[in-house]
Amino acid sequence: MGWGDLGVYGEPSRETPNLDRMAAEGMLFPNFYTANPLCSPSRAALLTGRLPIRNGFYTTNGQARNAYTPQEVVGGIPDTELLLPKLLKKAGYVSKIVGKWARPNIPVYRDWEMVGRFYEEFPIDLKTGEANLTQIYLQEALDFIKRQQAAQRPFFLYWAIDATHAPVYASKPFLGTSQRGRYGDAVREIDDSVGKILTLLQDLKITKDTFVFFTSDNGAALISAPKQGGSNGPFLCGKQTTFEGGMREPAIVWWPGHIATGQVSHQLGSIMDLFTTSLSLAGLEPPSDRVIDGLDLLPSMLQGQLVDRPIFYYRGNTLMAVTLGQYKAHFWTWTNSWEEFKQGIDFCPGQNVSGVTTHTQEEHTKLPLVFHLGRDPGEKYPLSFASTEYLDVLRRITPVVQQHQEALVPGQPQLNVCNQAVMNWTPPGCEKLGKCLTPPESVPKKCFWPH
Repeated sequence: MGWGDLGVYGEPSRETPNLDRMAAEGMLFPNFYTANPLCSPSRAALLTGRLPIRNGFYTTNGQARNAYTPQEVVGGIPDTELLLPKLLKKAGYVSKIVGKWARPNIPVYRDWEMVGRFYEEFPIDLKTGEANLTQIYLQEALDFIKRQQAAQRPFFLYWAIDATHAPVYASKPFLGTSQRGRYGDAVREIDDSVGKILTLLQDLKITKDTFVFFTSDNGAALISAPKQGGSNGPFLCGKQTTFEGGMREPAIVWWPGHIATGQVSHQLGSIMDLFTTSLSLAGLEPPSDRVIDGLDLLPSMLQGQLVDRPIFYYRGNTLMAVTLGQYKAHFWTWTNSWEEFKQGIDFCPGQNVSGVTTHTQEEHTKLPLVFHLGRDPGEKYPLSFASTEYLDVLRRITPVVQQHQEALVPGQPQLNVCNQAVMNWTPPGCEKLGKCLTPPESVPKKCFWPH
């Protein structure tokens, strides 16, 4: 989902009344970022509080290549990483993840057991876009909240809906209801579902004890536009890129009785901050034996504090850019290769910025391209290299980047090797359903990541 997909962020059709109300009753973060321009690494970053370059969710099969976790990837989050649910367990929390992922033939699990497969027991009609998955995910969330409240147990729910990811889908009551086509239908159903979750918290009278945060794992996939792609508002490009459209996200926090209504925080925030903030809410300290990139946002949310901190934009193994305050410096620019672009794969449709949205990997480490994101959110007008403003920015940003790179210990890359044999051929519970499949011969090979 993109920054510009919600009414409160300026979406012209105004079709997200529940999320808009959530913002009106809580706090909006206009400068909130994911940890990667792609799904799997940013979700690994959320759960570990650490950049993908640290937790291993990247590839070294090519420079600056986006990589993720299709079923055939051999790697995953390393056992040495400490995940948020495990840490919250120390404070008695019960955790649940609902949603993501929907690639053909993937088993759907309830807890540890398979309950069917996508496109089989859990159909998505690719022609009409009809699927009941958001409703199934919603019911799982509502039931979980009710059960934990009845048992008086503290809970952590990670509700990872995926209807706005191609193949975009919605259930029958929402199909054809949006001004924005099928993608808008999906957004409307997500908005309606968020409304139902917030209403349940109100009905159970636990809003004062429940912290709710809404954001996205990467920008809208403009490659799927206009039919299955969203809006990144005024920002450049989308998913797969380290321009603002790929990594700046909608972000809303709702905590009645604690966070005053109608607030806007200009704190630079990151999806990794949800790791540290969640631990803080549970009265826990973040792990002290490793670098944690996430900040505790409670001082920003409750006292309006602003912390000067950098946002690092990685694409695979390469630091592409950094934002500090209002300024963003690009050390590398790249959209995708000319070969892909000529085949119609376009991450920045209608947004060619000469010398910026390049189709070859262009290095700017000696003289970074610098943009003032307040004046120029679309990254169209780089500062003049000769200006005093440029030199001042460079003086501030250079030591921050040097310090980061000198102290960085990259994790073992997890997304280098693929093997069809490691796919979910015989998941737990497949026997009961008669859905076990015969795995192929094990043939490990280098994963191919084109961009």
